[in-house]
Amino acid sequence: MKRFARILFYLKSQKRNIALYVLFNLLSIVFSLVSLAMLAPFLQMLFGKEKFIQNAPELSFSAAGVLDYLKYIIGRLIQDHGEIYALGAICVIIIISIFFKNLFTYLSFRVLAPMRNYVMTKLRSDLYAKILELPIGFFTEQRKGDIISRMSNDANEVEWSVMSTLEGLIRDPLNILIILASLVYLSPALSLFLLVLLPLTGFIIGRVSRSLKKQSTASQEQLGTLMSILDETLGGLRVIKAFNAEKILRNKFFHTNDTLNHIRNRMNFRRDLASPMSEFMGVLVLSCILWFGGKLVLSNQVGLSPDSFITYIVFFTQIINPAKSLSTAFYNAQRGSAAIQRIEEILQAPLTVTDKPDATAIPSFNKSIEFKNVSFAYEDKVILKNINLVIEKGKTVALVGSSGAGKSSLADLVPRFHDVTEGELLIDGVNIKNYTLHSVRSLMGIVTQEPILFNDTIANNIALGVDNVTREQIEHAATVANALYFIRHKEDSFDANIGDRGSKLSGGERQRLTIARAVLKNPPILILDEATSSLDTESERLVQDAINNMMQNRTSLVIAHRLSTIRHADEIIVLQKGEIVERGNHDQLLAHNGIYRKLVDMQEVK
Repeated sequence: MKRFARILFYLKSQKRNIALYVLFNLLSIVFSLVSLAMLAPFLQMLFGKEKFIQNAPELSFSAAGVLDYLKYIIGRLIQDHGEIYALGAICVIIIISIFFKNLFTYLSFRVLAPMRNYVMTKLRSDLYAKILELPIGFFTEQRKGDIISRMSNDANEVEWSVMSTLEGLIRDPLNILIILASLVYLSPALSLFLLVLLPLTGFIIGRVSRSLKKQSTASQEQLGTLMSILDETLGGLRVIKAFNAEKILRNKFFHTNDTLNHIRNRMNFRRDLASPMSEFMGVLVLSCILWFGGKLVLSNQVGLSPDSFITYIVFFTQIINPAKSLSTAFYNAQRGSAAIQRIEEILQAPLTVTDKPDATAIPSFNKSIEFKNVSFAYEDKVILKNINLVIEKGKTVALVGSSGAGKSSLADLVPRFHDVTEGELLIDGVNIKNYTLHSVRSLMGIVTQEPILFNDTIANNIALGVDNVTREQIEHAATVANALYFIRHKEDSFDANIGDRGSKLSGGERQRLTIARAVLKNPPILILDEATSSLDTESERLVQDAINNMMQNRTSLVIAHRLSTIRHADEIIVLQKGEIVERGNHDQLLAHNGIYRKLVDMQEVK
């Protein structure tokens, strides 16, 4: 049950519906048994197989007492109104019983469906909320396709393997318990023999299902890998075709798909064994009961009458179907538990970047950002070592260095995408961890090298994260970003949809929209991952002009790829293997004739 703790937690708020579901199932089972109890003894009386009871017996709460009293009533019906009338009365009682049985079965479904949908809605919402909360570092070790698979396929597996069997996991045990209670009521001696056989059959079925969870986990992992391959294929289709790599990706996908097929076949073979095995075991137990009980009745050892024994057998046959359903539900729950485990890995992942309990909102940025003996390591790999850097308000500081030098990691520490491992990062002399994440990030605008846009309108992409924005403000931001001209030439202007990741726009247009987004936010601090490095000359000029407009009167931290764009930076920081090896302005670093000079010469040669 520990595996299903989260689902049980969600169900805590559904106590009323759970009580109604149990009640409706209970009434459905009772009316089903009433209809069955009417058949065997009374048909014998109706067709002259048994003598009528002339005097009303004393009503007692024993099986024989209840049956004798009902026989007396049906006998009176036959004597007073005739056999046809009595037969009709029995049929009417059975019809009414079956009607109420199915009515309460339907009502139980009406109660169950909202419960099941509520749990799945909460599960998906919590999973998505946790994905938004997790630090960026969590996703560097995760396949995006596998995350999507957990959100979609694993959640669906929970819905169909666990929540769909919730009905059986509640109703079928209830059904079996009530029938067993009825059987014990009819014949305690015979039921004692039965209670020895049933646990033995349950043990055998449990042994067969034991490996299902392991196989289901392997299946979900393979499906996650499959989604990752598909995601990579869709994202890199141009490169795949350009390098004639279709065969490589096809073979990779087909191999994973075939492995998934093999695992699922084995899993389904074992799951599908549940129903026939439980039915066979049920009939085996029935045969034992029939032989043992028939022997007791024939020898008249336990005082069980033939009609009571027939009713006992009829009742027992009603255990077989619930037992089949319960074993299938158990097998499905084993499958679903693997999916729950994969989802729980995300839901229980630690939040390494969080607000302190006493964190306060930073009202404004007034003085400086300071890195004080800052080191940063991800897992066991040291990324930054002993960084000391002050970025004064209104100044522009550029980060340069070869790939892997730690430029992006240093910039990511400012909005707390990661937290420092050693040292302190201060804003206006206060440790950044003493401020709330929301207030720190509200001071910052970020423009990345790869434009991040959403499948929405141009206006909504520019206004992302800004509340109560007017169309005039959006247009002004577009003007500053040199984007107004191309936007107005779109058929729907600011209401035009830009497609998946902005696929309907050119590279320069996409980048100018991300700049307009940062302009609209109007932050005092800008973090720029050189936005012009992958653009053509004309687009680069337009984007660079937009960046220059945006940087006016703001504090800027620029990750530079093209060194020509940072000549006028107030300070240039040269990083190598996570350490600051040179610092100064453009002219000072050229005169120093060190690493920066070599980088500049290399780009000029190109």
